[in-house]
Amino acid sequence: MTAKVKFKTNGSFNTKVGKSNTGAETAETKNLLIAELLASGQITDPASRRGQLLNAAARLFEQKGYTATTVRDIAAAVGILSGSIFHHFSSKEDILCCTMQEVTRFASARMRVAIFQASSAEDKLRACIRCELEAIHGLAVPGFSILVNEWRSLSASRQALVLGLRDHYEQLWLESLSAVLGTQRRDLPLVRRLLLGALAHTHNWFKPEGKELTLPQLAEQVFVLFVPQPPSRQPTSL
Repeated sequence: MTAKVKFKTNGSFNTKVGKSNTGAETAETKNLLIAELLASGQITDPASRRGQLLNAAARLFEQKGYTATTVRDIAAAVGILSGSIFHHFSSKEDILCCTMQEVTRFASARMRVAIFQASSAEDKLRACIRCELEAIHGLAVPGFSILVNEWRSLSASRQALVLGLRDHYEQLWLESLSAVLGTQRRDLPLVRRLLLGALAHTHNWFKPEGKELTLPQLAEQVFVLFVPQPPSRQPTSL
């Protein structure tokens, strides 16, 4: 079924969203999501010079690391002089901060749509796991890994800016975990941290293009490992 997503500037969206029969993100859904985020000013137009610089910076920060990436590298990637960057950003750290903010907004919006399209509480949690795995492995949210790897490169004041956005993303996780594991549990933040560590570590060993285990299969294995299952649904060996 075709999905029609309508966002508002506060990050909410109307309820007239077509639900996918498979839970998979369609190209149309993604394009509509990006268009709405652009219209509300939450992300930068990737075709603009500022957008080109942010995309180039995200790619270079992932490939080389923040410290090893120079302003000249970023400028060269889009074919401008390094001094021209400062018409758009005050510093290299400003570029990193803006990149992290836009990556977080997009990741949150994408997960929010996936959660809404899921029918049951269990499928909503599955959507969270799948979305984060897709982002970690570069299949959906370019630059997602720098949120973890380059966090300490930001000053305290800029960390606070990104953290405010990150809180909205984490709240989606906690609400989904609570719906499945129970609202009375006080260890949900710990469960989320363990999940984040497990999902992030897959970047070191899992290859999405591999034939033995697909990303949707991995997401399901993570779900059954973290959510108590009836004996008949215990995870099988890989």
